Amino acid sequence: MTTSETAAGQKVGSRRRGPYATTPARRAEIVRAASASFAEHGYERASLRDIAARANVTHAALLRHFATKDDLLLAALAQRDADDMELARSIMESKVPRERVLSSLLQEEFAHPEQLRNWLAITIAATNPGHPAHDFFIARRERMRQHFTSKRLATSHDSEELSADDKVTMVLAMIDGLRIQFLLDPDRPTLHLMEALMRFIGSPEDK
Repeated sequence: MTTSETAAGQKVGSRRRGPYATTPARRAEIVRAASASFAEHGYERASLRDIAARANVTHAALLRHFATKDDLLLAALAQRDADDMELARSIMESKVPRERVLSSLLQEEFAHPEQLRNWLAITIAATNPGHPAHDFFIARRERMRQHFTSKRLATSHDSEELSADDKVTMVLAMIDGLRIQFLLDPDRPTLHLMEALMRFIGSPEDK
């Protein structure tokens, strides 16, 4: 094989590898675009063509990565979950007082009420066992329960009146409830209630 043939072959090989090398990055761009579309329009009203336009890809190119909107929804939810976990990790490792960890997370959510409203709508819709995201939210809830057994959140020990599992249930119920209360009346202060609950459920072992 001549030098020129070898060079030509290398160029062809490079062109072939190019699209595959960018696939993870392109998928990530599409998922971010889907998250933005779902947050702005809600899952039902968001369209694949809008998502493709946001990601700067053709509709056909999007379908090569994600065959259905359900697939995109699950990918977007997984990405949001990863982002939430990263934010939670950052707050947990900071010097924020223990009782303010969860209120700090909620404060971030409350800064984007329309996104919160649409994501909350997806969460509620997913309580239907037939919803494409139902299994995702069941698994997510179990992961949250495991994370909330952390001593940093004062839910790791039974107390005289509440088991550790009871504490986690109360925390999850408070988070869901405060999201709704904020959307109904954003001018009414509520985050201090989250902090009060975290102080209340703390046991001597946690302090």
